[in-house]
Amino acid sequence: MDFTEEQIERYSRHIILPEVGGRGQAKLLKSKVFVLGAGGLGSPALLYLAAAGVGTIGIADGDCVDLSNLQRQIIHNNERVGKPKVHSAAESINKLNPDVLVEPFHGRLTVDNIREIIREYDVVLDGSDNFPTRFLMNDAAFFERKPLVSGSMFRFDGQVSVFNPHGGFPCYRCLYPEPPPKGLVPSCQEAGVLGALAGVIGVLQAVETVKLLLGIGDVLQGHLMIFDALKMTFRKVRVMKDPECALCGKNATITELKQYEEQACEFRPVTCEK
Repeated sequence: MDFTEEQIERYSRHIILPEVGGRGQAKLLKSKVFVLGAGGLGSPALLYLAAAGVGTIGIADGDCVDLSNLQRQIIHNNERVGKPKVHSAAESINKLNPDVLVEPFHGRLTVDNIREIIREYDVVLDGSDNFPTRFLMNDAAFFERKPLVSGSMFRFDGQVSVFNPHGGFPCYRCLYPEPPPKGLVPSCQEAGVLGALAGVIGVLQAVETVKLLLGIGDVLQGHLMIFDALKMTFRKVRVMKDPECALCGKNATITELKQYEEQACEFRPVTCEK
């Protein structure tokens, strides 16, 4: 593709990288990434994917910007409190890089709509904050054959991995077969989270997504990166594909999307103040 003079200047630091170059940058501009959540993890991931020139970014979030979000959700600001997060995020992306087409989905994802929504994207990035949603996204990504870049955080700890069972690697259920019992794991609202931790984990998700799109480097497929902010340590551990996995194993028993009793991602439009 032919770049404009503005694009050559904007992406110059990418283009001079031998691993990216003009061909890689053109590939990014033609790529499509779906991001679940415009919150703590989604905020930094979205900003860096947009800055990198990912051509189409889908965003799904049913919540509205709240003042308590701004401690870590850096894609929003004071002026947008009460506004749907997907629209606030789209506004920030458009101001950062007009090359990017944003496709917002204001609402919760469900077993009925998630597969159709993610179908046209190249990579799915999960920035959700609860187990039922993570399992729904993992299963949908598996059935649609999409690599899943997963991130999570709790208090001062974060984790990142890439699940790609169709590439011969584990899925999320190989690591966590089922969601924990309701009430066992407190939410970030109940336990707290270091705001800057979201930046570390979300940016790592963006890095892995760009590597997947470009086909470069060693992606965290089959590995889990664990970050301890208090000790300032990174630890990479191997995650084995479970041959008995109910989703991606040889004798899989999950053949369609599953709705958990405490499912937190049922579709319901949220009325915001703005």
